[in-house]
Amino acid sequence: MGDMTQSATTQPSRIVIIGAALAGASAAIALRDQGYQGELTLIGEEGQLPYERPPLSKAVLIGSTDEPDWVADESTYADKGITLRLGTTATRIDRARKVVVASRTEYPYDKLLIATGCGSRRLDLPGADLDGLLTLRTLEESHALRERFTEGAKIVIVGSGWIGCEAAAAARQRGANVTVIEPRSQPLLPVVGEQVGATFAALHRDHGVDLRLGIGVTGFAGDGAVSSVHIKGHASVPADTVLIAVGAAPNIALADVAGLTLADGGIAVDATLRSSDPDIYVAGDVAAHDHPKYRHRVRVEHWANAKDQGIHVARNLLGAEEPYLLRPFFFSDQYDLGCEYRGFADPAKDRLVVRGDLKSRDFTAFWLRDGAVGAAMNVNQWDDGDTLQELVDSGRQVSDKELVSL
Repeated sequence: MGDMTQSATTQPSRIVIIGAALAGASAAIALRDQGYQGELTLIGEEGQLPYERPPLSKAVLIGSTDEPDWVADESTYADKGITLRLGTTATRIDRARKVVVASRTEYPYDKLLIATGCGSRRLDLPGADLDGLLTLRTLEESHALRERFTEGAKIVIVGSGWIGCEAAAAARQRGANVTVIEPRSQPLLPVVGEQVGATFAALHRDHGVDLRLGIGVTGFAGDGAVSSVHIKGHASVPADTVLIAVGAAPNIALADVAGLTLADGGIAVDATLRSSDPDIYVAGDVAAHDHPKYRHRVRVEHWANAKDQGIHVARNLLGAEEPYLLRPFFFSDQYDLGCEYRGFADPAKDRLVVRGDLKSRDFTAFWLRDGAVGAAMNVNQWDDGDTLQELVDSGRQVSDKELVSL
């Protein structure tokens, strides 16, 4: 494994990190914790200190807190000698000169980390520029949405992925009327498949959500501000607020213009998170990772991946060449349902085995490929996290009988 620190003579003298969210900030702090002594600059577009995003669609949106989980407080960055450039947009990477241009200032680097994350995907439809159409990605957006989640408000959510589902739960818990429109046959279909998706559909309907599946939005109407959502072949739905929750768009334009190799919607990196430029590494949502544990690239848009890759890549920026081996992990809270998901599955191809009862929403779902557990999701079951992790990590052969009797 090697020493955690290296002599100052072999360290890069200047490291620049583009992206001051969880991956970038975690990497900056880990670099100092591992003994890095050179110049360290963290450039971020948002004005706030780096923060973790899961509370934005959970506790902040529900109203149980006003603040997200901060990666660290301001004094930590000062104490560790991390130069923060917040409210600053990087506009160019000059690989030949090894310089990042941001807000008309040049930041020279020896090693560069790109951790630019994702933005929200938009819909190119008539009326998409009306007031009252919101997305949810930043703290500011979470606060703006929460102000609209009031008793009796008419909320329409387009999309039923994790953000759409969590936002629907928050809006209902705040007394709003909620309609969710989803073109697929079930919520969360690409991640959990038809059967498990149906349990989430039932959950939301049980809590009063008007869930409309298998239909698409054709546009938005209103005089300046949105007042209705048009649906193909159906009557329009009244709305005073629309949340567009149709997925994330990786922020890869900077890397693309710089000539880095792209793949799977992100920036192509090897097992160690190094890009096609040996002095540029990538972590978090934008990393299309040649994962040693999978036969294909993996790009993951989840909290744990951003945090863990940020910490891991710090060692490699200092000269280590260690592959990133952790499997994806995420969690969700919706009403009285909590769940954790470990691994990586394709529910359209993998075989589903369920322990427990889907209808009562007290179960663990396993997705099997070639006799091994590719992914496991525990729903309102909390005793077997370590066992589930071992099953996913080991890739060992397992019988259905063993799974249902865990």
